[in-house]
Amino acid sequence: MKVTEVKTMVIENLPPYRGGRYLLFLEVHTDEGISGLGERITGNTYSDRLGDLKSQISLIDEMARMHVIGENPFNIELIWDKMYASRHDFRHPSLQLTPVLSAIEMALWDIVGKAANQPIYNLLGGKYHEKLRAYAYMPEGGFREDPSKAGDIARQLLEEGNTACKFDPFHPLFPIPRDIPLWEIEHAAKIFESIRDAVGNRLEVGIGTHGQLTTYSAIRVADYLEPYHPFWFEEPVPLENVEEMARVAAHTSIPIATGERLVTKYEFSNVLEKQAAQIIQLDVGQCGGIMEAKKIAAIAEAHYAMIAPHMACGPIAAAAAIQVDTCSPNFLIQEANQGPLHHVIFEEPLVFENGFITPPTGPGLGIALDESVVKRIEVE
Repeated sequence: MKVTEVKTMVIENLPPYRGGRYLLFLEVHTDEGISGLGERITGNTYSDRLGDLKSQISLIDEMARMHVIGENPFNIELIWDKMYASRHDFRHPSLQLTPVLSAIEMALWDIVGKAANQPIYNLLGGKYHEKLRAYAYMPEGGFREDPSKAGDIARQLLEEGNTACKFDPFHPLFPIPRDIPLWEIEHAAKIFESIRDAVGNRLEVGIGTHGQLTTYSAIRVADYLEPYHPFWFEEPVPLENVEEMARVAAHTSIPIATGERLVTKYEFSNVLEKQAAQIIQLDVGQCGGIMEAKKIAAIAEAHYAMIAPHMACGPIAAAAAIQVDTCSPNFLIQEANQGPLHHVIFEEPLVFENGFITPPTGPGLGIALDESVVKRIEVE
């Protein structure tokens, strides 16, 4: 089997644009009629930045022409290494190249799974989890302005079957890093207090901060919020300085989580070796793809760390994350920021319900695009 073509398509997302206003999908075709789907994560690319995708499409075309077309799609490790290392100026991990590698790599796995007539997770160790625990951000309901409302929202989440959620207590997100004054910390504590008063410890609540705190502010925040036992403290400081994140981790019993903006096994290995985090939020669509995510999960497992993959993407990258989750023993929970498109773009939608995700059983990624939907929303 040989790869014959790598085709890209730009999809206009549906409001509220989970994963970005425009999504960048790709199809890898072979000479045996089997094709695979991938997604280059676009993030917060909105309508006035549609042109930004042109550079990514060009990079996909370049990587495909140089390293993928004409190759056996089963040789995923070899193709990945050629894309990653053959260009001297590209070898250093980046959030430009690595998501392109991820998109192509997940499409190759989709082909391999279809050729073997097996879900990808069966080719990477089998189904370890029958269903996947999931979480999302707390729904907006005025709790930021009035912390007492957080309790009612927590009750609602529990009634819907959820066991965990997350919120960002400190706004604005910029500048980074910044001092967090005591009154802001106290306000965040009141939100936690309202939740604990309403539902006790039945709902895990993570702290999201997007790396916006100074080291001393992060330590102060952790000390103030420790009595409420947060699920995790996500990116308490900017991720560029792993040593400072490790310093925060050493000062608190709250688990530190990080990883949504890290790429390849090398960056994650550094975080774990320096004991900077114990909850690893790898993003399958950015870190290097399915095999790279599996390797990162294995490194985390050797450090008794758990994975809680990031998901702020379109539906194809979400399907790839689910494959990794299903076969990873140290899977903890999956972020599930799915939007309306996730429920209509596939012939058989991914199942997100009652706080859990059900892994698909079909071959490859377990998905197939509904061409009638694609036809309506593809950008020519």
